[in-house]
Amino acid sequence: MKFSTPHTLLEISQIIKASYVGDSDFQVLGMNEIHVVEKGDIVFVDHPKYYDKALESKASVVLINKDVPCPEGKALLISEDPFRDFNVLTQHFNPFKEASKSIADTAVIGASTIIQPNVFIGNNVKIGEHCIIHPNVTIYDNCIIGDFVTIHSGSVLGGDAFYYKNRPIGYDKLISGGRVVIKDHVDIGAACTIDRGVTGDTTIGEGSKLDNQIQVGHDTIIGKKCLIASQTGIAGCVVIEDEVTIWGQVGIISGITIGKGAVIYAQAGIGKSLKGGKTYLGSPAGEARDKFKEMASMRYIPTLIKQLKRE
Repeated sequence: MKFSTPHTLLEISQIIKASYVGDSDFQVLGMNEIHVVEKGDIVFVDHPKYYDKALESKASVVLINKDVPCPEGKALLISEDPFRDFNVLTQHFNPFKEASKSIADTAVIGASTIIQPNVFIGNNVKIGEHCIIHPNVTIYDNCIIGDFVTIHSGSVLGGDAFYYKNRPIGYDKLISGGRVVIKDHVDIGAACTIDRGVTGDTTIGEGSKLDNQIQVGHDTIIGKKCLIASQTGIAGCVVIEDEVTIWGQVGIISGITIGKGAVIYAQAGIGKSLKGGKTYLGSPAGEARDKFKEMASMRYIPTLIKQLKRE
C-alpha cells in the first residue's frame, strides 16, 4: 500500500507514538507485508523468529518491538506492539469510508458495461469496458476490474483478509488495506468470495475462469488462463501460476506456489508447493500416477492379511 504522498520517519513515529532510529527526514513511501514489501516501505515484525527476515528484507523501515542494530540504509520504529501500530497506520492512511449509495460517486464504470439491479459498488472502484455484473454482486472499495469481465450473482470482491493475532483476551484482527485486481476476460461464477490483500493486491490473471462457490484468500495471485472448479478453497498468499487447472473441492494451504500447467484432481489437499506440468491427486496431494498405484495396491491388503493368518 503506497501513501498518496511521501512522509518522513518523524511524521510516522508521531502517528503511532513510537521512538525511532534513523534520520528524522528519512523518506517513507508506503507500508507492506513481508512478502510484497518494496524499497521505501514499512514492514512490521513482532517475533524474534522473523527479526532477521524483516531486517534483511527490501523494506526501508522496520516496525519492531526490540531495540536492535539498525541495518545500513534503513530506519527503525521501536514499538511495544508492532501489530497494533501497523493497524493504526492502515486506519490513518486508508480509513474505512461509509457508503451512502449503491454505486459510489467515485466509482468509474467503462463503456458498454452492464450493471444489473441490486449491485453494490464501493468507493474508488474501477470497472472496465464490456463487463457484465449480475444482481446482488458486492464490490468493495478500491477494487480494479478489467475489460470483458463477467461476475455472477452473489459474489463478493474485496472482503477483509482472514488474518488474526491470538492474544490472551481473544483474536485481534489485522486490518486490511489492500485491493482486489481482476484482469481482462475473467469470468467469476456465482457466490464466489475474493478477499482483498492486507496491504497488497489479490489478483486474478487474464483469461482465468472461476466456477461457483470459490474462496480466494488475501494476497493470492492467480495467473493467466487458469480453470478453477466449484467449492475450491484457496488460502492467503498463494501463487498459482499460468494455465493451472483445479477441480472441485480442492483445499490449498497458505503461502505456497503451484507451478505452471499443473492439474489438481477433485478433493485434493494441497499442503506444500507443487511443481508445474504434473497432475496431482489425494490428501496430502501427490503425483496422480503414484497415488493410483497406491490405491490399486491397497486392494490386495485383505488378501495379504488372510494369507498371513493362515501362515
